[in-house]
Amino acid sequence: MSIDVKNLHPLEVKVLRLIDGNQEITSELLIEKLNYKIGQCNQAFSWLCAKECLSETQRIKRTVYELTETGIKQEKEGLPEERIFNLLKTEGPYSLPQIAEKLQLEKSDIGSAFGQLSKTKVCEMDNLKNAQLTGTPLPSGILTASNLLKKALKSETHEIDQSSLTKEELEAISKISRKRGNSSCFKVNEKEDVSYKLTDIGIETKKAVLEANITGEELGAVTSKILSSGEWKNASFRPYGLNAPVARLIPGRHNAYGDYLQWVKDKLVALGFEEFDGPLVENEFWNGDALFMPQFHSARDIHDVYYVKEPRHCKKIEEPWLDRVAETHENGWETGSRGWDYKFDNEFTRRQVLRSQGTVLSAHQLTKAKIPGKYFGIARCFRYDEVDATHGADFYQTEGIVVGKDVNLKNLLGLLKMFAEEIAGAQEVKYVPGYFPFTEPSIEVHIKHPILGWFELGGAGIFRPEVTKPLGIDVPVLAWGLGIDRMALMHLGLNDLRELFTPNIDSVRTRRGN
Repeated sequence: MSIDVKNLHPLEVKVLRLIDGNQEITSELLIEKLNYKIGQCNQAFSWLCAKECLSETQRIKRTVYELTETGIKQEKEGLPEERIFNLLKTEGPYSLPQIAEKLQLEKSDIGSAFGQLSKTKVCEMDNLKNAQLTGTPLPSGILTASNLLKKALKSETHEIDQSSLTKEELEAISKISRKRGNSSCFKVNEKEDVSYKLTDIGIETKKAVLEANITGEELGAVTSKILSSGEWKNASFRPYGLNAPVARLIPGRHNAYGDYLQWVKDKLVALGFEEFDGPLVENEFWNGDALFMPQFHSARDIHDVYYVKEPRHCKKIEEPWLDRVAETHENGWETGSRGWDYKFDNEFTRRQVLRSQGTVLSAHQLTKAKIPGKYFGIARCFRYDEVDATHGADFYQTEGIVVGKDVNLKNLLGLLKMFAEEIAGAQEVKYVPGYFPFTEPSIEVHIKHPILGWFELGGAGIFRPEVTKPLGIDVPVLAWGLGIDRMALMHLGLNDLRELFTPNIDSVRTRRGN
């Protein structure tokens, strides 16, 4: 292969000039010697491999645990379990809200930490519903986790390689790490270490670069600065690509995903559904409390919620819904349930958040729903998540409810079948039992993508009486919340959620329509 070295990119030129014939080439080498960023390393490797100047010699996969902002904070202040233990040891029993106030921690964090301490028999509730110590020392796993935070903070990269951990350390770190979400102390990253070497073509190209005295420092553009300074007189320039193809002329068209969303709305309206909507900023009452998600229970950890900084709280919660929901949490109210048996926090329930699930809209609609009635909405939701082919930090859900005396699980399965097969276009679908605090029974819908394989489309179920009765409904309510972004992947023939929102206009113009 003959390569015109004058057309090599500066990133490629500098790599070729740096390395010798038998030298192993890695990203770490380029970062150290050329001050490249990881993205520049990947670009240079990709281009040189395409030109057959480099060949891959080794690829090693490894798992690393990256310290998050939460981890840095907890290394400084202590893990919630440690802080609760020390507080109760020093000052004696306190209720969970009092512990949250004294330690300045979120109530959900206190609930999760107390749950861990209860499991290991370190803490228990006394007759007055106050947390107290049992005399059992902190388990070694918590102390090990604390030491791992210190170890990660001392590292330059704030990372710990899985291969360096003992069995006890691996067990401890698994409890404070997640693949997605900044609410844990560590984020789990899967990395690949790839090594390359020069090929015969690469050696010849390197020789040609040196003979042509190409340094990679040549200028690629004429700017006002180099014209006014006179720098251009002594500078070397990269050649212009006069044979580069001209831009195509493409007529305008609708965004395929926008058309798809409208098509889904039209289909549901044709089936007799009424559309509902709501604000992006919600409060904890509608986002969780009205859905029978306890304020101090680990079930609240299902969502990593974005909190609104200012204003921090809404002015008030509508009545009679607040009193009914609060009493349902405390003792079951008139639902036939025993509730969650804790003191409902009226301050916490006013805390403002970005809507984390479309089910919020269904809860609002229950207060004004007709019997019988069918309702749906397409809601934008926000949860902290690591963005990949099937996850986004914000996403759309199609949310809906069917209210009626005679509706049942068979009706719900029929609706889910329509969404999976007709709207998503999936050929393979499966329904599995699930758990959601606000439905019983609960179902998860999974579909098979030709490239990405099986993934969850969403959840559904029949609302519990603890959800419907306080909001004025005393008949069965079918409910679902499905990821319409994921449905669009199947329907539009895409392989990555990010393609739905890409700024690459050329990709949007040329993709398949609805």
